[in-house]
Amino acid sequence: MPVNLYEFLILLDAGKASSDLDAIKGLLHGYIEKAGGQIVVGRVWDERRLTYPIEGHKKALFYMIYTRVESTKVIDIEADLRLNETVLRYMAMKILPKWEEKMLVVAKDERAMAYQAMTTDDDDGMGGSDDGDRRRGGGGGRRFERDGAGKD
Repeated sequence: MPVNLYEFLILLDAGKASSDLDAIKGLLHGYIEKAGGQIVVGRVWDERRLTYPIEGHKKALFYMIYTRVESTKVIDIEADLRLNETVLRYMAMKILPKWEEKMLVVAKDERAMAYQAMTTDDDDGMGGSDDGDRRRGGGGGRRFERDGAGKD
């Protein structure tokens, strides 16, 4: 079977993770190694307040793992994650080969995403301009005049 790059985004119980993060990291990495995977990057992404409670938890620690593993072994990793009481939710995504290099650069350096956003051009369709963008107050709509010249 071919070996692909996968991203696992794992939401952990913030209370349990903050008390013994190293043991939880070891457990998560152990699941991947048990399945024959090679961990490329594994790091804490952020601790955030959740939009809605998950199993009564209002905060979660987001942990990212990039791994090279056979596609048939992802199911085994997911089964181990489901059995772990510290894991609230997880998501596994296959990274397409054309995006591997860029994704790993961002994953290895926490500041790379912010730097990339500041230095890239807006021709990729991800950015935008303020011209006519009503959500940002950039024109459009009816203008109000102070001296009453705009009254009907």
